[in-house]
Amino acid sequence: MIRLKNEKQIEGIRKSCKMLSAMYRELIPLVKVGVETIEIDRWVRSWIKQAGGKPVFLGYGPRKNPFPAAICISINNEVIHGIPGKRRIREGDLVGLDCGIDLGGFISDQAVSIEAGRVSRELHELNVTTRECLYKGIAAIKPKDRLLQIARAVEGHAKPKGYGIVREYCGHGVGFELHEDPQVPNYPHGANPRMNNGMVFAIEPMITLGTSDVEVLEDGWTVVTADDKPSAHWEHTVAIFHDQVEILTDPLENFIGK
Repeated sequence: MIRLKNEKQIEGIRKSCKMLSAMYRELIPLVKVGVETIEIDRWVRSWIKQAGGKPVFLGYGPRKNPFPAAICISINNEVIHGIPGKRRIREGDLVGLDCGIDLGGFISDQAVSIEAGRVSRELHELNVTTRECLYKGIAAIKPKDRLLQIARAVEGHAKPKGYGIVREYCGHGVGFELHEDPQVPNYPHGANPRMNNGMVFAIEPMITLGTSDVEVLEDGWTVVTADDKPSAHWEHTVAIFHDQVEILTDPLENFIGK
């Protein structure tokens, strides 16, 4: 069931989103060559606590195997849900950061992909295209139009360039919980409801240099490309009103400088 939000509730989600983007602006300069990913997670936990929020991802998922960190850090062939650990970021890595904050019961969700040092040209072009797919998808949102217009826009930008589009994972409703209805795919398939006033979505293209097929590692969380080729991931939380669409999370690409 799609849960519509009123203006007061969207304002709560908006504040959560602004907090999350503010965190990213401080975090991104710390994502450097030589840094252990667990150090990033420790910093995120501390920042969110001091800001008065709660990390949505920490403890999320099945009781027997909850996600053990406050942020997903997925590097190169890791598509999403990478678990921070002792791994150090290396020159040329593409580092995906995905995080959410619970602020008074209102949930935000945003992801960026950071280029560590000097990356290869093909990796940079993949990252740029994935970011473009995000904004193509958002631009395709028209109140009263159908949901799969988002998927058509993402696919229409990535597929002609020969990139893979991850199919098993997708965007989603968000705001009261981290994952709500509807699913928001990056290629046209599935339910196609109208996009109405009060809907809040996380739009998140996951684009690869090779196959669209993915696998889950033994940790039960980390999703990798089946051919081990790199992947990029960008995400915004957006709200739909009667006559407009608002990106609730802040743009970070100018801050990143990529």
